[in-house]
Amino acid sequence: MGSRLPILDLNASPTPPPPPPPAPNPAVAPLRVPKIEPKAEPYDDSMDTATAPQPPQPPQDPSDIFLISQTTPPAATPADQTTVYSEFHRIQELFHTAFAKGIHNGGGGGGEEDGVVLDPETGAMVPVEDNGQNRQLAEAVHRKKYPQRSNELVRVTDLSVEDHRYFRDVVRKTRMLYDAIRIISIAEEEKKNPGQGKRTRGDLRAASVLRDRGLWLNRDKRIVGSIPGVYIGDLFFFRMELCVVGLHGQVQAGIDYLPGSQSSNREPIATSIIVSGGYEDDEDAGDMIIYTGHGGQDKLNKQCAHQKLEGGNLALERSMHYGIDVRVIRGRKIQSAVSQKVYVYDGLYRIIETWLDVGKSGFGVYKFKLLRIEGQPEMGSSVLKFAESLRTRPLSVRPRGYLSLDLSQQREKIPVLLFNDIDDDQDPLYYEYLRTAAFPTHVYHQSANGHGCECVSGCNDGCFCAMKNGGEYPYDQSGFLLRGKPVVFECGAFCRCPPGCKNRVSQNGLKKRLEVFRSRETGWGVRSLDLIHAGGFICEYTGVILTREQAHIFAMDGDSLIYPHRFADKWAEWGNLSQIYPDYVRPTFPAIPPLDFAMDVSKMRNVACYMSQSSTPNVMVQFILYDHNNLMFPHLMLFAMENIPPMRELSLDYGVAVADEWTGKLAICN
Repeated sequence: MGSRLPILDLNASPTPPPPPPPAPNPAVAPLRVPKIEPKAEPYDDSMDTATAPQPPQPPQDPSDIFLISQTTPPAATPADQTTVYSEFHRIQELFHTAFAKGIHNGGGGGGEEDGVVLDPETGAMVPVEDNGQNRQLAEAVHRKKYPQRSNELVRVTDLSVEDHRYFRDVVRKTRMLYDAIRIISIAEEEKKNPGQGKRTRGDLRAASVLRDRGLWLNRDKRIVGSIPGVYIGDLFFFRMELCVVGLHGQVQAGIDYLPGSQSSNREPIATSIIVSGGYEDDEDAGDMIIYTGHGGQDKLNKQCAHQKLEGGNLALERSMHYGIDVRVIRGRKIQSAVSQKVYVYDGLYRIIETWLDVGKSGFGVYKFKLLRIEGQPEMGSSVLKFAESLRTRPLSVRPRGYLSLDLSQQREKIPVLLFNDIDDDQDPLYYEYLRTAAFPTHVYHQSANGHGCECVSGCNDGCFCAMKNGGEYPYDQSGFLLRGKPVVFECGAFCRCPPGCKNRVSQNGLKKRLEVFRSRETGWGVRSLDLIHAGGFICEYTGVILTREQAHIFAMDGDSLIYPHRFADKWAEWGNLSQIYPDYVRPTFPAIPPLDFAMDVSKMRNVACYMSQSSTPNVMVQFILYDHNNLMFPHLMLFAMENIPPMRELSLDYGVAVADEWTGKLAICN
């Protein structure tokens, strides 16, 4: 198991603290600044105004803002300080003394008491001593319903392959639980108040439920650097989910840091920032960022006053002083059924320079130059941009490597790309594309006199199809699967509801732009050019359905077959609330008998057959019936178990019996 180590002084010979600042000149008016607020992200319109965190408001008292552009300066202000530039030079002088004052007095602005002189050999992060203050904090935490964040900074090191796999699975299951609670809570609210158009904050509800049950991750230690189990390129649709996994601990502030009042050496340290491009003085060039500090912004994110070296600003400066890296999360606006913004983890950056500058609005702002640490995987935000360009003009972006721009030959509503720039293998072109599974004719015989719902304008609560699913619909209004079940009944040919009914999801076919690609490590694989939401439908796993007798004959010839009953029951993990409710029992209705058929994909198949094998997959199999009622022969529909970024490989758990132990792929598709 890896170790979590307190970070010690990273400078072997730190420079001694500068002398105390000179006494202020009474002839010079003190610089007036508004109350410092955390640097908030640009307000997200998708948030409900009743529950969303509000952006910092400007001071109500006009005297709290020192207006540089005023024509008549204050009486106590010398004449040579009546212009923007002269005022800037005066602030710049205060900038240098602020460093000394911040170090001498314990960080300045972080809530520390004046007069505390630090040991010059003190490191940025040291083990926390068990003093009276910590005991009081522990008692306060005990009185809370949920544990507060730790004030001990650590870095996780020396993780083995098994450790990485373990932490990834913990993060994956926590995020899956978060998404399940969010989707279910929205569906329940819609059920209570149908058609009212109320925008329920399912993300806040999910975070609150997990927090109250102590399921937020990385609360016992405050981690500097990489978070175990969180990969570069991971996507998050909500700020609260960043808090749940411990990637960024602030709901609205863009700088997450340990305040000096909680630090053992009274110095604040920054751990992560969020860059959304919503501030006028920010510059983002990918590997290099010019990040503007916090403070002095109005509700429209415009600079209205000078910034001070305190709070998150001082924390970033201290992280630069000690050479401590920070995590960078980028926010990007998107068109999505879940939210209007996505947050992408882009890895670790190091702060190499900081200075005071005149911002575009004419006020003094602190700027921090960050460079991305080399040797990390490609930034997730860069992958998003690359996938976006592929969706509109693939040949101009990748002129070489495409074997086909539509492997399905127009059988799917959306083209399936085939890409190989590794070798000359063109194997997927030699098979006939099968859009949906081919069942034996006798499967439909018992459905000749089938029954369906009578919902003309759309399914309603209590209709025939809802009762078949146990009294509830399997999907929410956006088409996301609420919880996995042994089998799901969708509305079919005998139902009177329209094609746009909310209980017709998987039968409508492929909606994501998928690509079959060649890899040096895993052979053929599948990835999406679109972002796939957790609980969202991907495609059907197709082939020619064989009865047990037919499968036995095929197996005698040595052909490889797919056995649906061997797929791992990952559907039981989606919507599993056993960690929330101890008496939770996974759904057993509608029931389905043991499947006794096989699927031949040796000559006819679709894109799903090229998905990789994984014991921790991001795609699951959900059995579904819609065009017949024979429980012995359901469709194999694939749904996302987590938010899957563009260009990330899709994987299934086929079961040990059918997976090639050496390649981790199906032999039939490799």
